[in-house]
Amino acid sequence: MQMAFVSFSCKRETQIRGVELEVSFSEATLSDDLVTDIQYRWKTKKDFEEVKEDYYAYVHFWHRYNLLFYDNHSPEIPTSQWEREKEYTYSRRIYIPTFIDKSDPAFKGEDILRLSIGLNSPYDRSGKLPKPLLEKKLKFSPAPPDTPKISYEDGWYDLEISPETSLKRWRWTANEARCKIDNPRQDALLFIKGGVNLGVLNNQKVVFKVNDSILDEFIPEESQFEKSYRIKKEILGEADIFYLVISTDKTFIPKQVILRSKDERELGVQISFIYFR
Repeated sequence: MQMAFVSFSCKRETQIRGVELEVSFSEATLSDDLVTDIQYRWKTKKDFEEVKEDYYAYVHFWHRYNLLFYDNHSPEIPTSQWEREKEYTYSRRIYIPTFIDKSDPAFKGEDILRLSIGLNSPYDRSGKLPKPLLEKKLKFSPAPPDTPKISYEDGWYDLEISPETSLKRWRWTANEARCKIDNPRQDALLFIKGGVNLGVLNNQKVVFKVNDSILDEFIPEESQFEKSYRIKKEILGEADIFYLVISTDKTFIPKQVILRSKDERELGVQISFIYFR
């Protein structure tokens, strides 16, 4: 799939000598409530000093004085393998949450996030991040007013939140769960992030349907999964809404299989995030 990248770059050296960074986004217009791919292009120069440690990239998006979200990660090629005058490029998908408050009297039709990216040693215990390699102010518009609304209908349990866990927030499904989604009548991206309990259920099949048509069926090999699909408008039908159905062939009751659990719900799949736009 061809992408039109808008490039934002700033060049500054960090504690690893001789490294430059450029980043670009797959969306020409950035907005809140948006899934987008961010491409990282790390460049080492002639004066690059090779390192033995595998540094991680801290990627922080600031809204005013608040850290809105982050995408800290290890570069795909570890920094201990970087060489002089080389380029290391990869993409990561991020979700920009809803943050624009259109009822704010100071709102002028767009808002600003500050992007800050640097490299830090995993052995640094100072509690202070080194000087960023890249800092840039990014302009954001509100999500389009016709962004499809997602309504959780039958088969869903209440939202659960636990910041200490990897999924952070999720809803469990029963054997089958249905979402009602506005039909945009155009091609759109469907992105689903979720998980299964491999410690309780083996070879659990997960099935995604759009209306009555199977979109995908798979057996997760790890406890978490991320799936994205480019949905053609023809699949969505002519009605004003369509249904996304998530089902599984195996469920469990925590009280029956987990020591000291009092949870009597029939649980299928953890769904952390559904995005359609």
